[in-house]
Amino acid sequence: MQTKQRIWFAGILLLGIAWIFVSADRSGASTNGLTPAPQKGFLAPDFTLETLDGKTVTLSDLRGQAVIVNVWASWCGPCRMEMPSFKAVYEEYKERGLVILAVNSTSQDARAAVEKFVAEFQLPFPIPLDTKGEAARLYRVSALPSTFFIGRDGVITKVVIGGPLAESTLRAEVESLLAEEMP
Repeated sequence: MQTKQRIWFAGILLLGIAWIFVSADRSGASTNGLTPAPQKGFLAPDFTLETLDGKTVTLSDLRGQAVIVNVWASWCGPCRMEMPSFKAVYEEYKERGLVILAVNSTSQDARAAVEKFVAEFQLPFPIPLDTKGEAARLYRVSALPSTFFIGRDGVITKVVIGGPLAESTLRAEVESLLAEEMP
């Protein structure tokens, strides 16, 4: 009788192992057990937004690249002060895989003001428009600007609430992001 139970147990165990193997996610879309949250050490919450030039950008499509998500508004003084630093750092590091998404908090801004701001600073990176405040809610933005540094693996490495960020701080964080290897 015990031999029969052991055979059944072994059969069920083998079926379980086979099921795990067959149902495993090999697409790379898995979060590897990480929960999305707008905090250091967590997977960056995904969003899809339309950019100022009418294209669509999805954060998760940028995996494998170092990404900075900066949430800002045209009327925000510290945002105005730090934007030249973002532009300079982007120009220097874009060829090495840096992506900056300057997410405009359009739910608190006017499109015409955003266009004027982008033209004034001649911003070369994508300007996603958060017209409904979805990204701001996902990232729990409580102050502008808010900046999220995201590694090549999609995990947030640093969060800076408020600003303006110094160009030297941006450079140090970008160097750290670009030095990371994909797991």
